[in-house]
Amino acid sequence: MGVFARGRYQTRFADTRADVLAAQTLRARTFRGPGAQPDADAFDAQCLHVMIEDARTQSLACCFRLIHLQSGAEIGKSYSAQFYDLSALEGFSGPIVEMGRFCIAPEYQGDADILRVAWGAMAKFVDAHDVELLFGCSSFQGAEAEAHLDALALLRERHLAPKRWLPRVKAPRVIQFAKSLRKPDLKAAQRAMPPLLRSYLAMGGWVSDHAVVDTDLNTLHVFTGLEIKGIPPARARLLRAI
Repeated sequence: MGVFARGRYQTRFADTRADVLAAQTLRARTFRGPGAQPDADAFDAQCLHVMIEDARTQSLACCFRLIHLQSGAEIGKSYSAQFYDLSALEGFSGPIVEMGRFCIAPEYQGDADILRVAWGAMAKFVDAHDVELLFGCSSFQGAEAEAHLDALALLRERHLAPKRWLPRVKAPRVIQFAKSLRKPDLKAAQRAMPPLLRSYLAMGGWVSDHAVVDTDLNTLHVFTGLEIKGIPPARARLLRAI
């Protein structure tokens, strides 16, 4: 990826243990609250860690991590495979990348340029490695389903995965929103949709037919996939222009 800059933000891979620790510390602040121990797990060792920094202050504004796999045959190595039965995607023949632990520092929340820079950097990585599928877990803050019912109903109506790729239930606690949810309030659904998931969907992304309850991080998450060939050409040009 190299150093990638836009405006006040620059993006690079973590290249030292201190960089990775900084990312884990930001993850802890975002997911677990102030004063929490660094958010680390066994997957960190196999990941590429992406840092988005404020060039003016050198502070870490955003981070996420990538697991680069040669094809769907390796999808069992992913973080998402702990929670979803992804056997349908084992037949995906091209290179795939899991994008996970995406977080923005609280003091930078609301700056849309950060998300634009993140997707611009991903466009560079996708092009450089001929990636054909991006995937990951998209999280709603709060593990109680009631707060997210309109958003989940909208996912059911418009954004379910193609049947040939549809993940099956694996986790012990899930919300099977494809079965019985009310008709969504569209405005409420859009407000409740996490920004990263909204970006995936705007590019043609799709989701599982159920959400997983993650009590550890107090989130509700859905498996999310984005086939690169399905991104609208105008949006793909915009990402590359960034």
